Parts: sequence; C-alpha cells; structure tokens
Amino acid sequence: MKNTQEILFYDRYEGRLRSEAIYGEKPLRWAYGTNLGRLCLEGIIKRPWFSHLYGRWADSRASAKEIAPFLARFSVDPGEFLEPVESYRTFNEFFFRRLRPEARPLAPGPDTVLFPADGRHLLVPDLSSESAIFAKGRRFDLAALLGDADFAREFEGGSAVISRLCPTDYHRFHFPLEGECGEARLINGMLYSVNPIALARSLRYLQENKRRVTGVRHPVIGRYLFLEIGATNVGGIVDTAAPGPVLKGAEKGYFRFGGSMVMTLFPSGTFQPADDLREQSAAGNELYARMGDRMGSIIPPAA
Repeated sequence: MKNTQEILFYDRYEGRLRSEAIYGEKPLRWAYGTNLGRLCLEGIIKRPWFSHLYGRWADSRASAKEIAPFLARFSVDPGEFLEPVESYRTFNEFFFRRLRPEARPLAPGPDTVLFPADGRHLLVPDLSSESAIFAKGRRFDLAALLGDADFAREFEGGSAVISRLCPTDYHRFHFPLEGECGEARLINGMLYSVNPIALARSLRYLQENKRRVTGVRHPVIGRYLFLEIGATNVGGIVDTAAPGPVLKGAEKGYFRFGGSMVMTLFPSGTFQPADDLREQSAAGNELYARMGDRMGSIIPPAA
C-alpha cells in the first residue's frame, strides 16, 4: 500500500502494480479513518452481531438482485463458475460459489507449495522479527495469534504467508500441502476489517478477530498451521474437510459473505517462497495470485 488514497498490489499475471477496487470503500475509510467512525467501530461494527445481521441479508432472497451489478462492477468471470449465475438464490450462494476444476489448475511438483486461496499475498519471512507488513515496525504476538503458547514456541523463527481475500475473490480455501489434518480449533473474537486500510492502523486486529487454527502434519517438513481469520461482515467460517489424510489442493472450507484472510505458518527453515512473492513482499507490495498456483517449495531437512 503506497499511500492512503489507494491500495496497490502486484499482479503476478500482468506483471505490474494495480490499484485495488475496494468493495464498500467509503464506509471502510470512514470507520478506520475518522474519530466518529472509530467510535462506531469499537461500539458497533467490530461486534459479531453486526456482521451476523449483514449475513442474514446476504442469505435473503432479496440479496440476489445485487449479483448482476457486482459482476459488472468488479469484472468477475462467470465462465469460471461451476453453476450458472441464475442458479444462485441469494448473494451468499454466489459469494461462496464453486469453480470448475480446470479454472484453478494445481501447480505440479512434489515439493511445490500451493497458494491456498485467490487473493493478495504477503510473506512474513521471520515471525520472530519486526515486520514491515501493512505498517513498519510491527511484530506478531504468536501466542495471542495462535491462542496457544506451545504452538507459538514451535513456530518461533518460522515463516508465514498471509492471503487476503477481497469480496470479489473466490472464497473457498484449500490445503497448500498434503498431510494429516488435525481438528480445527475455534478462537472466538471480534470482527475487524482485514483490509490494509484497517491493518495499517493496527496489526493486532488479526489476533483479536474470530479465527480457526488447524495443524496439518506433513510427511517431510512436520506440522504446518493453517489459520482462517474472519472479518467484518463475514457470516461464518465453514470447514468442509474432516480430520484425517488430505491431499494437496483439496478444499478445506469457505467463508460466507465478507472479506477475509487465511494464513499458512511453516516451521523454521522449511519453506522457500517463490521469487516474486519474496521480492514483492520485501518491497511492501501484496502479490495477487490464484489458488493452486505456486507459492513456493518445501525445504527438506538436511540428511
């Protein structure tokens, strides 16, 4: 994000910086950028009941009339959808739509790590150090983020990829690597926005929002963590995968209406990011890439 007027991200496919079209930009900037807005944020907007009310609208038949204008404004391609647009009875059904398998091919290679979702992605190369993501000089409180001091010690010095989903994105998320999936653990919390406009103000929103933490045991690198982080107007986080063996690229779940975020955490020395992810993150730019594309590769332990 280069300035307060627009959010820029680097498009992997076009090879250039682009300006993000923000759904609900005016109220978002008001809530996080004005004194009155911040009072409403703390008193009303961050509360789960506020998002639940919005979610009820997105589940109503009346909300379906917003689908066509949304497609036109944000240039979403219906040709990728598994079902025809006319089949969606509510905005939420459209929002967590499935895609045709060929719309998101999986990058090949046994050591390849996949992007788990469509979105704008940032690498955190060392979770133990101060980070320049969204704003300079911020540091993750791993114990608070993960809700578990043992997890925090296990991933101290590890790396993470933050994948931010906009309302315009495909909102199902997938396993970046195969492995043995554990039980998802819910950490209840507030529902702040995860847009950079909000996170530039406070990175702590990530560790205060409602989230789910899942450990996945990989046969080569050991356990990696997958976090699903809710946000304002997210009607729910739905896991569709059961504990047990999972394949790389298999669906893990989906978000109901609203922008949201997933994070993938790797133990120290086990993840090599793709060059453009590393370079753009170091420059302070999110990298736009789609689910199933190459996020990087695993680093096998030394013999």
